Amino acid sequence: MSLLSGKKILVGVSAGIAAYKTPFLVRLFVKAGAEVKVVMTPSSKDFVTPLTLSTVSKNEVFSAFTIEENDNAIWNNHVELALWADIFVIAPATANTISKMANGICDNLLLATFLSAKCPVYYAPAMDLDMYKHKSTQENFKKLASFETIQIPAGFGELASGLMGEGRMAEPEEMVAFIENDILKKLPLRNKKVLVTAGPTYEAIDPVRFIGNHSSGKMGFEIAQAAANLGAEVILVSGPTHYTTSNKQIKYISVISAQQMYDACHQYFEEIDIAILSAAVADYRPKIVATQKIKKATATLHIELEPTKDILASLGAIKKNQILVGFALETENEVENAKNKLKKKNLNLIVLNSLNDKGAGFKTETNKVTLIDQRGSLKEFDLKTKAEVAKDLLNEIIRFIHE
Repeated sequence: MSLLSGKKILVGVSAGIAAYKTPFLVRLFVKAGAEVKVVMTPSSKDFVTPLTLSTVSKNEVFSAFTIEENDNAIWNNHVELALWADIFVIAPATANTISKMANGICDNLLLATFLSAKCPVYYAPAMDLDMYKHKSTQENFKKLASFETIQIPAGFGELASGLMGEGRMAEPEEMVAFIENDILKKLPLRNKKVLVTAGPTYEAIDPVRFIGNHSSGKMGFEIAQAAANLGAEVILVSGPTHYTTSNKQIKYISVISAQQMYDACHQYFEEIDIAILSAAVADYRPKIVATQKIKKATATLHIELEPTKDILASLGAIKKNQILVGFALETENEVENAKNKLKKKNLNLIVLNSLNDKGAGFKTETNKVTLIDQRGSLKEFDLKTKAEVAKDLLNEIIRFIHE
């Protein structure tokens, strides 16, 4: 999954021949899972049509402060456009538009939107060699850098004039990669390795039966996704579940039993920075596993159970500088039991959820948690989606890292 998935991207188009590339850029953003809107300078419509950009973006294209509709003038609110965007990309950015951006000139909708933007702004220069090298243009680049406006470097190649040199707008694929890499390097978990466990474990009784639980794995998968979105390299160890991931930042390891999960966690624990164990690991397994299917009989069936290895406690016993986070699903004396578990297993943080809370627990889209740290501090959260809970948890871990 792209880092741009779910982002709101505003694309600005100024009047350069490189505007023919902009529909391809918009298309790539849409394919990455972003929602895209386009704002154009009036002259840019000589190079690429609003209809083309509207079609590929699946949204209305804006190019003027007002439009006439049923004899009424409707205002295109540049402030709303700017505040809507998570990312603003101006491509192509001509020498004229760059000069106006650098000097606060605001004579069209694109420039008014730029001056109202609170989000990161990227611009892709596109001009001829002499214009690109001109001292005024170079000074404008410096000014924009001082405004924290981010330049997507122009490439070297054949220009519209027939000259060879700098000034060629970056290719759409290069722009997308540049923006993703820029986002990635600024993320709070960049260069961190995170181990996440998810789902249930199944403990075999015979070749067709097992002891398990109702965990769907959703909470763990949401945590893994949230960690990856924050820049982490994630190792996700999951028991049987129908959830999958295609995120390149997540290494997915499928296991079945508690022993397999134990082995996988210990294999990677030494190299990770943060371990978040949200899996519902079976506490017991059959002491003897039948090699053939046990036939149904009228007599009572007795299965002798033995404890599985405690993954969380075993990691707590060997942890050095890792941050170790566990989960506690309780039905009574919730806070007291969670605090005892945190201390006994040498955790930094424990996530408490109670089956007494409606909407929490297994096989739900939501969860209601209380976070308890190693000092005993409690932080309660309202009922939220598991994706939102995952973000809250990662934010608390980041805060913990920086304390």
